[in-house]
Amino acid sequence: MTKGTLYVISAASGAGKTSLVSAVLERVPDVEVSVSHTTRAPREGEVDGVNYHFVDMDRFEAMVEAGDFFESAQVFGNMYGTSRQHIQERLLKGKDVILEIDWQGARQIRQLMADCKSIYVAPPSIATLRERLISRAQDDEAVIDKRMKEAVSEMSHYAEFEYLVINDDFDEACDNLSAIIVAERMLLVHQQHKHAGLLAELL
Repeated sequence: MTKGTLYVISAASGAGKTSLVSAVLERVPDVEVSVSHTTRAPREGEVDGVNYHFVDMDRFEAMVEAGDFFESAQVFGNMYGTSRQHIQERLLKGKDVILEIDWQGARQIRQLMADCKSIYVAPPSIATLRERLISRAQDDEAVIDKRMKEAVSEMSHYAEFEYLVINDDFDEACDNLSAIIVAERMLLVHQQHKHAGLLAELL
């Protein structure tokens, strides 16, 4: 069985990363999203174990001490962490795994897993980014202003990633993100392993 590929995807809040990833999951088979741990409270409609593993600070700190996380970081006053065991198990089973994470976490993951693929999703403009944050109707003006400042800082790290997807037209951005995953699967090293029997017969 061919080992799966880990895709590290980052974006500023409001760039549409989560919506794009959800659409890609419907289009591309055998790819799944890693469920991170967080100390923040669930938002309306979020389900424990599906969107995040929601834990308290004591539990999170215990997991850090035990070395359970590939990486962990503080974002907007809340802690987020990526389970080392879960990702490794899924990759060994041949599943491609998408990890939605901020640039700090992405940097840590790249240092630990040099063969991961990193993708940055950017909005088409600052004005569009603010409009998307406002349309969520989840935050007041002060929080949105804070998120916009954080977004500029976040976006300044786009050049650390291998791929850049601009989320202007949603369908086009989804096509581009899907194409990255499909193209990776077409690499010779993966195809040789997957179709070893066929290649031996052809030759």
